[in-house]
Amino acid sequence: MASKVAVIRTSPESVIEDYHRVMELADAGRFLTAERELLLKLNLSWTKYFPACSSQPWQLDGVVSDLLGRGYGKEQLLPIENKTVVTNPHKGARNNLWMPILERNGLDFIALPEVEWEVYRFQSDLLKLNEIFPEGIEIPKIFVGRDILHLPTVKTHGHSTTTGAIKNAFGGLLKEVRHYAHKYIHEVLVDLLLMQRELHPRVFAVMDGTVCGNGAGPRTMDPVEGDLVLASADSVAIDAVAAKIMGFDPWSIDYLRWATERGLGEARIENMEIVGEDIGEINFNFKTKRSFVIWGDQMLRKGPLRFLEKIALHSPLVVWAPAASNIYHDFFWYPTVGRGKINKFKSTKWGNLWESYRNPG
Repeated sequence: MASKVAVIRTSPESVIEDYHRVMELADAGRFLTAERELLLKLNLSWTKYFPACSSQPWQLDGVVSDLLGRGYGKEQLLPIENKTVVTNPHKGARNNLWMPILERNGLDFIALPEVEWEVYRFQSDLLKLNEIFPEGIEIPKIFVGRDILHLPTVKTHGHSTTTGAIKNAFGGLLKEVRHYAHKYIHEVLVDLLLMQRELHPRVFAVMDGTVCGNGAGPRTMDPVEGDLVLASADSVAIDAVAAKIMGFDPWSIDYLRWATERGLGEARIENMEIVGEDIGEINFNFKTKRSFVIWGDQMLRKGPLRFLEKIALHSPLVVWAPAASNIYHDFFWYPTVGRGKINKFKSTKWGNLWESYRNPG
């Protein structure tokens, strides 16, 4: 059976219902059956709010509303997110307005650093992660045997060209030291698919493209109104469709091609069943750029400064990297360049919707 991806147009007035509609079109009922607990893997790329950067509040709102309507009990839905060297899950959940939605629906937010982790011995022939973590790959114990639903956004990424459902697992299955994997990001993304195949009976993804991110993702981007929402049970396929919409050839992106070649999903648009919107004429003409921080990281890991990689990134001196990233992003870029982009976003229809979530009533 061909991989199925649903894509539909939406607006602030209809977006909650449109999330239900796109999930129906993607046959969510075949995969989300309330037989098991369901992990809701949110996407936190920045502790601060920035349009298209992290899971949107209306994305979470629409998906939770749909799931409760499918018969899931509140105790079966487990909203989760991890920390990175530059993000704080609790602050991020507040700043991105997830908490009012979760509290309204009686759901508890689970910060993954606070749950039990265990070394899991994967049977799959992983491309790189066993080499990167020779002592074993630690994962959150709650992942084993539970279904998972990913909540990514449509955006570019300086390391992997695009990011979406597959990359969203990067922030859940690996601990804070996962930045070591950036050097081999395409191989690691394939590994994440192999790992999820062993861990989760069902995987589903619902992607927000109402506001998309162009340029130096996943944080220092240009927000672009896309007015789209997507859903699929094939993480490779939904990421490929998002890449196509953004203006990229999915087959030219290593992790999508390698995943398809290994039977982990489908990145060939012509081999999919795409329902809802005709994406043939959609092309946002996005271009992936590298932020100053990603550029510096790549210079140290793969570029002319790689002779410094071990001392700079794999020694006690590594604390300089997150400090530099936080200073650049939070104290330089966000209050200056970022603030101007946010102010421009606030004047859009999606900016008005954001304000309605921030100031309900």
